[in-house]
Amino acid sequence: DESLYGCIHTHGMAFTLQERQILGIHGLLPPKVETQDTQAMRFQNNLKKMTDPLEKYIYLMGIQERNERLFYRVLMEDIEELMPIVYTPTVGLACTQYGHIFRRPKGLFISIRDRGHVRSILDNWPESNVAAVVVTDGERILGLGDLGVYGMGIPVGKLCLYTACAGIRPERCLPVVIDVGTDNETLLHDPLYMGLYQKRDRSQAYDDLIDEFMEAVVEKYGQDTLIQFEDFGNHNAFRFLRKYREKYCTFNDDIQGTASVALAGLLAAQRAVGKPITEHRVLFLGAGEAALGIANLIVMAMTESGVSQDEAQNKIWMYDKYGLLVKVSNCQCEAFVHDSPGDVQSFLDAVNTIKPTAIIGVAGAGRLFTHDVIKAMGTLNERPIIFALSNPTNKAECTAEDAYKLTDGRCLFASGSPFGPVTLSDGRVLTPGQGNNAYIFPGVALAVIVSGVRHISDTVFLEAQLTDKELAEGRLYPPLSNIREVSVQMAVKVMEYVYAKGMAFRYPEPLDKNGFVRATVWNTQYDSFLPDTYDWPGVNFSPKTKSE
Repeated sequence: DESLYGCIHTHGMAFTLQERQILGIHGLLPPKVETQDTQAMRFQNNLKKMTDPLEKYIYLMGIQERNERLFYRVLMEDIEELMPIVYTPTVGLACTQYGHIFRRPKGLFISIRDRGHVRSILDNWPESNVAAVVVTDGERILGLGDLGVYGMGIPVGKLCLYTACAGIRPERCLPVVIDVGTDNETLLHDPLYMGLYQKRDRSQAYDDLIDEFMEAVVEKYGQDTLIQFEDFGNHNAFRFLRKYREKYCTFNDDIQGTASVALAGLLAAQRAVGKPITEHRVLFLGAGEAALGIANLIVMAMTESGVSQDEAQNKIWMYDKYGLLVKVSNCQCEAFVHDSPGDVQSFLDAVNTIKPTAIIGVAGAGRLFTHDVIKAMGTLNERPIIFALSNPTNKAECTAEDAYKLTDGRCLFASGSPFGPVTLSDGRVLTPGQGNNAYIFPGVALAVIVSGVRHISDTVFLEAQLTDKELAEGRLYPPLSNIREVSVQMAVKVMEYVYAKGMAFRYPEPLDKNGFVRATVWNTQYDSFLPDTYDWPGVNFSPKTKSE
């Protein structure tokens, strides 16, 4: 029986003799009864023997399929080392190779040909108590472009962090890819590609499919089901956020999550610089969804500190592949388009003309913070702020080593992908901060789920900031090793805010929100298979007592 044999993979050799006998798997495992500690040691030892990140990714995903609790235990115990494997940057490489390393499907695949049948497809998903959905259409995967259904690795990776960082139960998480084709010619000619062999559908049928999907999710799982949009193309990302944010419990991590973690870094930097955020001038490299999301949240933070919206917007400039945005246009970034400051032919010219205190790279175009740009920032500022936030690592605007060494260690640096510590000529060792969305979205998601929030405003992400207590060792971000506690504390903080503002719908309101949140957090210890009555999917057992 497949369901019986499958139960071996939930605990492996940790099943007790009595459990093996009851489940009918006695003899299907070696006689030794192992502890989870021993299983974790074997898992970790095997990982240490591997040097190739993609090999580690494949091995980790295999363990997740076979023994979910063991997978999350090892991930949580070594989150700094393993997050770059299950998330950026390795998940990007895994997405490009998705059809080549495919073992078994994860998540739900909905194609443009499924219009009219999305609800029945959701009914095929084995879990009925879903609380969080992460969905992508694969058009803009990290800085890698259109990967179609290969983008499934992103929702899977995001939801891994929902569980590892915030303790959201894995069975309550649903990864989804919407397949409307791809404009990636390489994939369209790849015999191992696993999606529709057609150009990306940009007709009304695409919008109708997304509408049907949103309605089906809420109809099946409830109005407070969290739907996170991930790696949609810029145009669709903005318009879907505007279209759905007041109707569904939804947010876009590329716009709002990235904005929140970038603002957190700026607020941390202002403590080091001794200059309030209202006195900063920010120049963006890139003018897409991430740039606009960060810029809007910076404006909100500045206005909270007492400056007018116009004054705040005038402190923010954007530079994209066409140059400095200086003419009023019909673009999404119109609020940050200003009169020309002079002859600006390059990003270096923009730095020297605008004299920013901070440059933020979100263009996904590689090493565009050149040595001259970094040196100019070091000349203009005693403590220049340099954020190279594009993913994966080879798309970052500069390396941590260049940023630190070219400013004599004076810069405040953060990146989207991890960089190792940098040793300067004077012997100082500087640890770069990673502006990782994982500091924000798991904690926000946990708060939204436990509070029954139905609409997520930008003010929630303004509230979801790291505190002085969390910013240890003078770094812009706390160590990733502490991310579970950071996420829980953030969830409590956001939960207090949404109840105070009347945004929560789950009542009665918990008086001890800290205790309430911590009580909901999922743990990795094995459940016993010796309840008063045995209820295993697909298997009928007679009611017994533990003594029997």
